[in-house]
Amino acid sequence: MARKKRDIGEPIIIKKYANRRLYNTETSSYVTLDHLADMIKSGEEFVVRDAKTGEDITRAVLTQIIFEKETREKNMLPISFLRQLISLYGDGLQAMVPSYLQSAMEVLTRHQEQIRSTCGEDVDTGSFMPIFEELTRQNLALFEQSMRAFASGAQTAAKPAAKPATDTPKAGDKDQEIADLQAQLAALKDKVDALSS
Repeated sequence: MARKKRDIGEPIIIKKYANRRLYNTETSSYVTLDHLADMIKSGEEFVVRDAKTGEDITRAVLTQIIFEKETREKNMLPISFLRQLISLYGDGLQAMVPSYLQSAMEVLTRHQEQIRSTCGEDVDTGSFMPIFEELTRQNLALFEQSMRAFASGAQTAAKPAAKPATDTPKAGDKDQEIADLQAQLAALKDKVDALSS
C-alpha cells in the first residue's frame, strides 16, 4: 500500500464516514476496528475524525474498540469495575478519575515486562497475584494521597473569604485551584514512580 508523507510525531488521520467505514489517510485504504487495535498495540498514534465535519471522534472509536473486545473476546473489565465507573459519572470525584486511571495504567504498563518475566506470557492468576497486590498497594496509596489533597483543597475553598459577601468567586480562582490539584496529583505520581522503580 502506498504511504503518504507525514511529519514525524504527527498522528495518522483516520476518517470515519457516515456508512461507519474507517479510512486510513496514510495508506489510502479502508481499515477495521481490529486494524486500529493492532495499530495501538504497535505504538502507532492516530486521530479519528468525522469525514464530514472534521470533528475529533477518537474517544468514541476507542470506546467502541473496547466494547467490541469485551463482546467478542475474553472479558477484561469486571462488572463491578464497570458499575463503579458508571456510578462516578456526574459525581464530584469524576474529575479525578481520568488522572487516577491513567496513573494506574502507567504503573501496570511500566511493570508489564517484569510481570511477563515472572509469570511467563500466559499469565497465571496465582503467580500474578503478589505483583498485582503490590501494584494495588501503590495505586491505593496514590488514591489516598489524592483524596487527602482533594479534601484539603476543598477545606481551603470552604473557608470564609475575607471579601464582602456580595463578591462572587472569580473563574480564575477556580482554574487556579484545579491547576493546584493537578500539580499535587503530578507530584504524587512522581512519588509513586520513584517507589516503584
